[in-house]
Amino acid sequence: MSDQISTINVNEGVSISVVGDTYRIIMPGEQTGGAYAVIDMLVPPGGGPGPHAHADIQELFYVVDGEIEFQTEAGKYLAKKGSFVNIPKGGQVHCFKNFGTETAHMLCTVIPSGLDAFFMEIGTPVATGEFLPPPVLDENELKRLISAAEKHGQKLFPPDYFDKKS
Repeated sequence: MSDQISTINVNEGVSISVVGDTYRIIMPGEQTGGAYAVIDMLVPPGGGPGPHAHADIQELFYVVDGEIEFQTEAGKYLAKKGSFVNIPKGGQVHCFKNFGTETAHMLCTVIPSGLDAFFMEIGTPVATGEFLPPPVLDENELKRLISAAEKHGQKLFPPDYFDKKS
């Protein structure tokens, strides 16, 4: 990791479409020696990842604009503009979804890095602010996602995971 101050302009970083959301990798782990990564997330109405866990990665979210519902095994939390959500290390299953009518905007920091590399592997490059429809999750796509997730220290769970826990 460099001991120099870093500055990132609004038009810098790689934007990728992941599960229909658009993530801009502001500070990739390769620039921090793997210590952390920062991801600017735009989540359209209906967007957000399914249930997943990552035992060795802490994930921190700050809601810049909009509302996002986070769900964990402990329950649901509606994170509004200015809210902060900490998913600690340990592998707690969680997900988030935008149930609103406007695009939500979050900043996500992961410690250590790793999710940024996962997103780069599974995502599709897009222009900043561009949205692609979520991919069709056929058998081949699911196998690809599960394999990439495992490679990057994640575990994916079925979309109805929390429904079965009730």
